[in-house]
Amino acid sequence: METTTTPPSGESIRVMSELTAEDLFLAKSVLTAASVDDGREAVSEAGRLRLRVGAGRPGVRHLLQTLNGRPAGYAQLEVAGDGSSATAELAVHPELRRRGLGGRLAEAVLAELAPAKAVDCWAHGGHPGAARLAERFDGELVRELRQMRRPAGQEVPEPVLPEGVELRTFRPGEDDRAWLALNALAFAHHPEQGAWTEADLADRLAEPWFDPAGFFLAVRDGEPVGFHWTKVHPDGLGEVYVVGVAPGEQGSGLGRALTAAGLRHLIRDRGVPAVLLYVDADNPAAVRVYERLGFTVHEVDLMYRVQEAGPAGGSGPQG
Repeated sequence: METTTTPPSGESIRVMSELTAEDLFLAKSVLTAASVDDGREAVSEAGRLRLRVGAGRPGVRHLLQTLNGRPAGYAQLEVAGDGSSATAELAVHPELRRRGLGGRLAEAVLAELAPAKAVDCWAHGGHPGAARLAERFDGELVRELRQMRRPAGQEVPEPVLPEGVELRTFRPGEDDRAWLALNALAFAHHPEQGAWTEADLADRLAEPWFDPAGFFLAVRDGEPVGFHWTKVHPDGLGEVYVVGVAPGEQGSGLGRALTAAGLRHLIRDRGVPAVLLYVDADNPAAVRVYERLGFTVHEVDLMYRVQEAGPAGGSGPQG
């Protein structure tokens, strides 16, 4: 499925559910330029995983914006299967910002919302242009995701597991379903992580960075009750990719032990210079754990909720 709108001044926005090789090239041209100029990725890891030729997924739409045939903007919209929620990310080529392109791209995203009535939009790094764009569309700040970092030189405490719990590594193909069930329980409150499907897991297990030696499972009586999945980025930085603990094990110190085990792997076994992680600002217990392990805030991603109906006029401040 593809639709095309042609705003004034040689600008075109195409909406599609699958990308061709040419579409992918245009989208990545925008995202790469934005990432270099802004000093951070223009879309999330989940968004980047969906940037594949012909890899259509239910509810996901790609919006490609050109100006006189030149790559100008890219947006990705995902509407949940039940229509209850939607998320979006967008970027405008740095050389074409402040021309109203961002505003018109946002309007095109909102026009695609049905049946959802509102969309949660990410402003990675709290980009001021994205914040101004959210203000123009009466966006409400609903989430603050902190990226925290710690240098490798700081001491890592010895992992102390609760009695009866053992630590082993993840076995692809054997632990998939048990891990997905545990992940759903541990992140039942989380709008993204807790909703992972077999496809979401498979996408990441197929990534070049995946290493089962850095994916730790805490097991009690043969059943996984916690995990720490680590990641090493192409630039050499380590990441506490995700730590989860079963509800019945929370408060036992298992989360801290798993975090320490992963940190030791990243620093001692992989030799990373520093480790990063993401944590929601409204999770003070987790923030305190990470602060005690030496993490401090590096930057912040913001999420704004925008209703379907936008303003009648004006031009986008970022585009």
